[in-house]
Amino acid sequence: MKLTRKMVLSRAKASELHSVRKLNCWGSRLTDISICREMPSLEVITLSVNSISSLEPVSRCRQLSELYLRKNRIPSLAELIHLKGLPRLRVLWLAENPCCGTCPHLYRMTVLRTLPQLQKLDNQAVTEEEVSRALMEGEEVTAPSREDLGSGPPELSYTLSAVDAATETTQDPLNLGKGEASDQGQLGLKPTSQDQFPPFSQQEAASSRSSKNNILMAILMLLRELDIEGLEAVHQTVVSRLQALHKRELQEDME
Repeated sequence: MKLTRKMVLSRAKASELHSVRKLNCWGSRLTDISICREMPSLEVITLSVNSISSLEPVSRCRQLSELYLRKNRIPSLAELIHLKGLPRLRVLWLAENPCCGTCPHLYRMTVLRTLPQLQKLDNQAVTEEEVSRALMEGEEVTAPSREDLGSGPPELSYTLSAVDAATETTQDPLNLGKGEASDQGQLGLKPTSQDQFPPFSQQEAASSRSSKNNILMAILMLLRELDIEGLEAVHQTVVSRLQALHKRELQEDME
């Protein structure tokens, strides 16, 4: 079934499509949501329990902050490409779609790597630690192919990024034990006490530097995907972090 102008206006009680801010079509047997292209002001979209297979029409809803798509027919996480240009998206419910695959951890890490601005995924809060880990453990999605839209069994569409390749060539690949302290430092979190770990050997020090380089590469790659609003948010965070570090250095020098 196709979502039509009449259906939207009757549900939203609005006179103009472009003024509609909330759309609730839960369990409406929809397969076509192309009308969403004409509703750029949408902030909340509820389309759970339908038969939707493409997210492309949603890509023009730049004000969107919440998107509910549970129990649809999204074939591949490659469809997330259409959501990367939505700077205000904070809530996504994508569970119980074919694209979720058979590995919940890989699925969650890949979604968060693609959409690191999310605050809640599948009704579960997103933590800063998860976003950091997703840079290394998630896969980079590619644009959906024609095969993804076919009737055959859906498969995840991924490619290895430059960061993945760099990680594979290091002598000591990243793991949670060694990556945790580095990730926490990048996020401005309180680092784990160094008393819990033995002194670094030269090999461990080199591995630590390599880990930081990988994180830096991942951040630089993500910056290319941001628009002006996203870059301004990053700039403000970096400035605030630098000020905090300079203040701490001054306090240490005075002591």
